[in-house]
Amino acid sequence: MSARSVLDALDPEKYSVTQVGITHQGCWVVGENVLDVMETGETRQLNLATMLPDPTRNDLFEMNVNQDGISLSELSKFDVVFPVLHGTFGEDGTLQGLLELAEVPYIGAGVLGSSLGMDKGVFKDVMRANNIPVLDSMVVTRRQIETDHSSILEAAARLADFPVFVKPANLGSSVGITKCWSKSDLYEGLLEAASYDRRVVIEKGIEAREIEISVLGNEQPAASVPGEVIPSREFYSYEAKYIDNASELIIPAPLPQHVKTLITELAIKAYKAIDCAGMARVDFLIDKNIDQSRMENGVYLNELNTIPGFTKISMYPKLWEASELPYSELLDRLVELALERKSERDGITREYRGEK
Repeated sequence: MSARSVLDALDPEKYSVTQVGITHQGCWVVGENVLDVMETGETRQLNLATMLPDPTRNDLFEMNVNQDGISLSELSKFDVVFPVLHGTFGEDGTLQGLLELAEVPYIGAGVLGSSLGMDKGVFKDVMRANNIPVLDSMVVTRRQIETDHSSILEAAARLADFPVFVKPANLGSSVGITKCWSKSDLYEGLLEAASYDRRVVIEKGIEAREIEISVLGNEQPAASVPGEVIPSREFYSYEAKYIDNASELIIPAPLPQHVKTLITELAIKAYKAIDCAGMARVDFLIDKNIDQSRMENGVYLNELNTIPGFTKISMYPKLWEASELPYSELLDRLVELALERKSERDGITREYRGEK
């Protein structure tokens, strides 16, 4: 859905677009109308493709597989890559690492910012180190869950009263997240989260307002107006985000000016703390049970999404639209920021020749 919105909005007078799809098996595919074909599931009519981690050949290659082996033929050169991908192998720094090796400009955060933004456990540690308020949490591994879950249940009880949230450390779109009201819920939630990642976050739960703000830029990022999500379900789950179409977005969020200012400052501070670039949507929780006259005391940064949803009705572009930056102009700006970031990387000395 995000990819289709981007394709529809890119100005054909400015951009020549090559679509690259990724199958469930991880194969890159190219051809005519890749997105349309992938939606039918009939990817066999598409051709395999790849790119090499070779900065002298930053091309997209079509792979020709036959009985004699594999041969590569040049399909197109990349000027900029827009990884319209969410979650692992797209938002976590792995694809960004390949693009770095090939020295191809790309939209969004680099390897460090992407990986830190993805891992919810490490991200919260970085926030705490920068005095950015986050909810109490702990990280456990799949092996700990399998071998000593009773100790984890006891530690979680010391961390916070129920309810608590359990989530995979590395994932997105609220997949694998469980709101747990008891120890039995918690154990089931741990197993669910561990099926998606080897690291699992247990986090204090609060009754919260969900506030989001969009950030754009490289060295000097700017923030949009904040917006509020009113989930259609108990929390902003995958179903509430994408399935039932009943969640409500309020833009701008009805907040006192000093709270808006605080959220803006914290969002930009977090963005810089993980060396983010290009874009991010920064999500906050505001405790509903805090004295409303002192609302700022209940503000917590929840997470930072380095590749947020990008449909025309997604919060990231809608917040910028409300901040007088239309969708198509936002895409142009992201391309400019990608080229600017690549220009900065090109200035790095990559060979040490010793003293003269």
